[in-house]
Amino acid sequence: MSLRSHDVVPISEARARLTELAEEVVGGGAEKVLTKNGASFVALVDARKLDYYHALEAEHAGLVLLDEAEAGLRQLLAGERVSADALLRALGPDEA
Repeated sequence: MSLRSHDVVPISEARARLTELAEEVVGGGAEKVLTKNGASFVALVDARKLDYYHALEAEHAGLVLLDEAEAGLRQLLAGERVSADALLRALGPDEA
């Protein structure tokens, strides 16, 4: 969904119109960007959509971990190994 100019609201105006803006967000599917001193500050987003965004973020993190695990397995199968001593040296003295 693209942001329209009427979806950008100064925070000073939002204080007076919070209930109205919240109803537009929930009822109309809009998202509102509240500005402070002319710059983006916070956003009003439907709580269900926020939950969905968080689920997507968690899923993405899981996919990144799976990619890293797969790369590590490929290296192991290719015989690319590092000794424990070499690993500790690479991590530095604070990790040893």
